[in-house]
Amino acid sequence: MIKFLKCLLICTLLGSMVACNNPTDSTNNNGPTAAEILGNPDYPAFSYGGYREATRDVAPTREQLIEDLKILSAMGIKVLRTYNTSQYPQASMLLAAIRELKDSDPDFEMYLMLGTWIEAHNSWQTGVWDEEKNAWDGDSVTDHFKGNIKNNSAEIDAAVAMANEYPDIVKVIAVGNEAMVQWAVNYFVYPKTILKWVNYLQGLKKSGGLNADIWVTSSDNYETWGGGATFYHTDDLVALINAVDYVSVHTYPFHDSFYNQDFWGVLADEEQLTKQQITQAAMARAVEYATSQYQGVADYIQSLGINKPIHIGESGWASSDGAAYGSKGSKAADEYKERLFYEYMRDWTDAAGISLFYFEAFDERWKDSADERGSENHFGLIRLNNEVKYALWDLFDQGAFDGLTRNGKPLVKSYAGDEATLMAEVEKPPFKSRMAIRKIATVNPQAVAGEAVSAGSYVVTHESMQPSDSNNMTYPSAVLKLIPWEGTVSIEMSQLGVIKVVTRGSDWWGTSLEFQAEVGENLSNFASGHLHFDIRGDGDMAFNIGFQTGRYLNGDQVNSFVPFGQGTGRPVTDQWVSYKLPITELNAGTDLKDVTGILSLLSQNKADNKQVFLRNIYYTQD
Repeated sequence: MIKFLKCLLICTLLGSMVACNNPTDSTNNNGPTAAEILGNPDYPAFSYGGYREATRDVAPTREQLIEDLKILSAMGIKVLRTYNTSQYPQASMLLAAIRELKDSDPDFEMYLMLGTWIEAHNSWQTGVWDEEKNAWDGDSVTDHFKGNIKNNSAEIDAAVAMANEYPDIVKVIAVGNEAMVQWAVNYFVYPKTILKWVNYLQGLKKSGGLNADIWVTSSDNYETWGGGATFYHTDDLVALINAVDYVSVHTYPFHDSFYNQDFWGVLADEEQLTKQQITQAAMARAVEYATSQYQGVADYIQSLGINKPIHIGESGWASSDGAAYGSKGSKAADEYKERLFYEYMRDWTDAAGISLFYFEAFDERWKDSADERGSENHFGLIRLNNEVKYALWDLFDQGAFDGLTRNGKPLVKSYAGDEATLMAEVEKPPFKSRMAIRKIATVNPQAVAGEAVSAGSYVVTHESMQPSDSNNMTYPSAVLKLIPWEGTVSIEMSQLGVIKVVTRGSDWWGTSLEFQAEVGENLSNFASGHLHFDIRGDGDMAFNIGFQTGRYLNGDQVNSFVPFGQGTGRPVTDQWVSYKLPITELNAGTDLKDVTGILSLLSQNKADNKQVFLRNIYYTQD
């Protein structure tokens, strides 16, 4: 808790410096400006989606929107964030509903950060694998260097029209939502596309085609704003930072409770504490983690000599999950942890003069319509059945929701207001000493990524081979992350070094031990050597195993694979089998100077809940 409070103080000072750039008075007839609202704790913000059904094709009605607005107002919320303009009618209907409430009640206040959806050319294409070329068919692949001109133009045009029609309500236009983060492989664009539309809107402000007080931003993952991997640090990003009125950052410790667990789990000296104490300490570290991502963005922008306000466009915590974040995974998802995260994040951001668009007000089930228990459906603080979650129980007890309805029915407390029942379902975060591992952090600190590995053996993970200066063995020169491609599998490593892959029923699946450096590992000295590993698993599946060079997003990725499993000459059974694969048999024509997937699996066949286990993975030059 001391570290959390220290971080809170630092970020408070940072936020105070940012807030000093904002004007204090508005002479605008349209009410307070974005500059006066953002960073002001008197204007709490939420992300909003009013969709009740399993698809956004069924929009909330006028009556439903008015019900939601009254609930949000009762919570003290004064700023909402939306995500689309032309593709779905919710934003235009929401603006009309706000106007109606303002006309009937002069004291009603609600403002909008109007989001536009920006995507790449050929977005959402599934892609076709060309077996002969050992590559994706180019005509079926998303082109991330080009935007979807038709859709993107329509989104921006609609945003301008709405902002001009409702200048007293629309205070911010966001160009894209997580549109630049490269794990959004179905649709992301490079900063150049976002920059084009930001410059267009800024030009309209100067020419009088758009209210000059409106702030323009793009709302995206902290890494895309320079707070993480350095490959995002491009000239176009610098130009974009200069072009926006402020930087809107997303941070989600919830997801990293499974995928990047450095901050998550119970420390050794906490294991004897009560469940509440353990959980509070873990959630304090979760907020520390969020502040570190925010600070990473701030440090990068400062290093450029640029002075821009930075606010949080999204952060939240799910209350339920049946997979990665539930009882079988990180044990992060429940209402108690959700409440702690909400309160701790509000405390930090309010004190620091940072706006937090908390994600989100109400549960929405279209986000993961195929899985009712999927975490994406449970980020709201109010359930679809009108149950107010634990984070809002105090407001409920204070009578804030008295007389209000959703879908014509009154709100009630979750768990029938029985705190003991709620707490009985809360699980302790996992003990760090027993947690599954999702990155291989045994590295050789003397090795340099990109330099040819000279040792005779390159050990990824092994139960007995221990590299040292004297035995001609080495570890990787950088961390290897266990990456599930597009959520098609789960992958983790036990404390004993056994990697477990479980498929999730997609039409294809894949995963990789991905090398975390700006350049791949140089294994050119291993061109005549071997890849070694032990494998076991379900025998009724077929897949490829090998390594990857280059990067998919750069257009130079090459898969060097051989087939395994059913129908191949390399069967997989429930017993461990050791393989020694010649690199010459695997290699699809690369020079091995840029190995980015140290060990990768890919299948074009559907497999549901099938398991593959791997251990003792290493390369030899012989």
